[in-house]
Amino acid sequence: MTATDRSIELVNAAAQAAADRLAHDIIAYDVSDVLSITDAFLLASAPNDRQVKSIVDEIEERLNKDLGAKPVRREGDRDARWILLDYVDIVVHVQHSEERVFYALERLWKDCPELELPEDAANTRGKGAEHAALTGVDLSEHAAGLPDGPDGELS
Repeated sequence: MTATDRSIELVNAAAQAAADRLAHDIIAYDVSDVLSITDAFLLASAPNDRQVKSIVDEIEERLNKDLGAKPVRREGDRDARWILLDYVDIVVHVQHSEERVFYALERLWKDCPELELPEDAANTRGKGAEHAALTGVDLSEHAAGLPDGPDGELS
């Protein structure tokens, strides 16, 4: 089973919206073979809470306006450190950079195929590390002590 055309359309529109609001490290996974509840996950990050909210608002507006899609659920608004938008066909995770490193969702879905994204979105890979270096933030200290693999060994 692979992600539907509709799911890919939603992922691409959401990824472009996130890139337009300067999200970084945008990546999408086809999770349709391992999950029955959704076809794809889109992950994006931002260096501050305000930008996380701005990215989420742009994704919601763009998907509603261009594709007539509205999320059935939105979680995480209060702190704006990790906001989830559930569109049934896709789930969008927009995380503060520190949350992205700490929770490392990519490790959970690393065996799933990556979906090709629009060029603007694909070019955001690695921008989080660049931003952290420019601002003097050491994101690696947030990841210390996290399990590295499925058997739970520590880093």
